[in-house]
Amino acid sequence: MYDYLVVGAGLYGAVFACEAKKAGKKVLVIDKREHIAGNVYTEKIEGINVHKYGAHIFHTNNKKVWDYIGQFAEFNRFTNSPIANYKGEIYSLPFNMFTFNKMWGITAPKDALKKINNQKEEITGTPKNLEEQAINLVGRDIYEKLIKGYTEKQWGRACNELPAFIIKRLPVRFTFDNNYFNALYQGIPIGGYTKVVSNMLEGTEVKLKTDYLENKTYFDSIARKIIYTGAVDAYFDYKFGPLMYRSVRFENEILNIQNFQGNAVVNYTDRETPWTRIIEHKWFEFGKDENGRDFPKTVISREYSSEWKIGNEPYYPVNDEANSRLYEKYKKLAEQESNVIFGGRLGEYRYYDMDEVIASALTAAERELK
Repeated sequence: MYDYLVVGAGLYGAVFACEAKKAGKKVLVIDKREHIAGNVYTEKIEGINVHKYGAHIFHTNNKKVWDYIGQFAEFNRFTNSPIANYKGEIYSLPFNMFTFNKMWGITAPKDALKKINNQKEEITGTPKNLEEQAINLVGRDIYEKLIKGYTEKQWGRACNELPAFIIKRLPVRFTFDNNYFNALYQGIPIGGYTKVVSNMLEGTEVKLKTDYLENKTYFDSIARKIIYTGAVDAYFDYKFGPLMYRSVRFENEILNIQNFQGNAVVNYTDRETPWTRIIEHKWFEFGKDENGRDFPKTVISREYSSEWKIGNEPYYPVNDEANSRLYEKYKKLAEQESNVIFGGRLGEYRYYDMDEVIASALTAAERELK
């Protein structure tokens, strides 16, 4: 009999399993995929650590979390400075003085602020949707070129049909600072995220290609408690209907050149380009291998956002009002499951950054293992 069965070998499950093992508990981790690390999984291709499920850049202001993950890997000094490609025009992200200079030819912060304030005047009252919120943040020019098309591709619906809160994460700066994250700690683990999770799970029993929901009765019988990080609606067999998610499809390509786009992440913000962004993975580690040699080839991934349906991999919860109400029904059911802890992005149906996942798992472990 196991003390804990952890369903899902992603960050949440790995952190909880690591803490439980340290506390002397008997733990089994299972995952339906053929690899550990969930969506932060990295795979070596041509010697390059490829982020197989999209770009994952660790950033946090939480020193406890930074110190915790630092036990499992050394981090490089990567700074996320994505750029936007709008029909061949290149803009700096996040929105900062480089962006405003390219958009309007201005160099003074006061002129950028005046321009944006003038354009914001078209929005009166509290913004009712994402379009109004975006214009209220950065004005119509930037909204039309750098937000509208990208966002509509990402979410599969018009900006005026999306909730305003989605865009509140967007940094806007009146400085020449193109570090995307306002985070004290930032970087990429040297050797890739898979190595981090592997180190977390060292000494813990792990079974891959194992689907908990296909044999739930059996798995429930072999452990005193379940840590479930899968989709909460799937756990309850979609009793109230499925929650909505966005899914992502990746097209990977190995190129016999050293440099494809000169940056790790390039967003394509026009509506006509079918992909949302292209990742060139080598630049997460400055284009060099562990011995400091330049990679002779490069690997790129085009990302395509798509509507999710049962059977697809869910990525982003669609936290609009209807889905939030539906999740509350599932949450009430989850709270009645006395032997199950629901955690992570899918288990709690919320958008989590990596540091938030780790913090949540540590909190759950501290509460459970005290």
